[in-house]
Amino acid sequence: MPFIFHLLSLVVVPLLITQSVFAAGEWTKQRSGTLAWLRAVYFLDQHTGWAVGSNGVLLSTTDGGENWKPSRRPTEDTVRDLYFADEQRGWLVCERSIFLLRTKDEQRSYLMSTTDGGQQWRRINLNGEPDARLLRVLFTGNNHGLVFGEGGMLFTTTDGGATWLKKRAPTRHILFGGAFLDQTQLWLVGSGATVLQTRDGGETWRTGNVLGITQSVRFTATSFVDRARGWAVGSEGRVFLTTDGGRTWAAQPSNVLEDLNDVKFLDAAEGWAVGNGGILMHTTDGGFHWTLEQTGTTHPIERLFFIDRERGWAVGFGGTIFSYAPRAPGKAPNIRRRPVLKGAGLR
Repeated sequence: MPFIFHLLSLVVVPLLITQSVFAAGEWTKQRSGTLAWLRAVYFLDQHTGWAVGSNGVLLSTTDGGENWKPSRRPTEDTVRDLYFADEQRGWLVCERSIFLLRTKDEQRSYLMSTTDGGQQWRRINLNGEPDARLLRVLFTGNNHGLVFGEGGMLFTTTDGGATWLKKRAPTRHILFGGAFLDQTQLWLVGSGATVLQTRDGGETWRTGNVLGITQSVRFTATSFVDRARGWAVGSEGRVFLTTDGGRTWAAQPSNVLEDLNDVKFLDAAEGWAVGNGGILMHTTDGGFHWTLEQTGTTHPIERLFFIDRERGWAVGFGGTIFSYAPRAPGKAPNIRRRPVLKGAGLR
């Protein structure tokens, strides 16, 4: 079956997707009040969320992003990722510029945690290589979590972040993205065409077989909808699909050349991906055809977050924030859509 998908990805010509497919919602640019490079966004529900980025910028909203308010900066370093278990308890993944390190033993990456909704933050230094970068934090539920990044370095927690156990994935490549399916099964992706899967919370790992590419490919994000079906995106607009639980991966035609930074599938058919050059694209057939959203920006879009099918957000460079919400009846779309066709700047 993966081989069949691979053949289809090479011969299927992108088709025009009718406007009725998109009647449920639209993307709208929101005012962030900052020009910071926003690296991540996280929402607890349709109203309460946060966005983080360069120079310790931390924004919060209680109305779905209609109004974003700057919080007291917990650090002056770049915040790479965040997670909130509830309105009080949260974590940040922070990275200090290598030029600001005072000693060779100073940790380049560290966590910060809050138990009062971000009024106060506590720094957590993890016992890893001092100059190794940590990039992402993932949690499933309130207790099981994972922080990972450069050189296959990762830390796990089973007590909601109270303690972290150092482990190592079977790779020396940098890990950029991951996805939990349940408390013990997750996938990690990274440079060198790296795809890793564990079914026991990181005790043992299995490497996926990515068909038809070299190790120069960098995977930045992955999204799974069940134990069998998942997608990974990365450099030069690459999209790969697995239908056998990550054992094998086959290419799908995105028809864009820009690097893709994040992907989120809402079910086996509908998914979204974002990337450099203001790329924001949508599929309703499991990734075989994609439609570009005309965002009006050329800034990199870094991260996606969806609460459900009707509410989502995307953030990126220059304080960029987009919100996805149901369109009012009879209202014209804010962002135009067009099918991804072959041409200048496209694959």
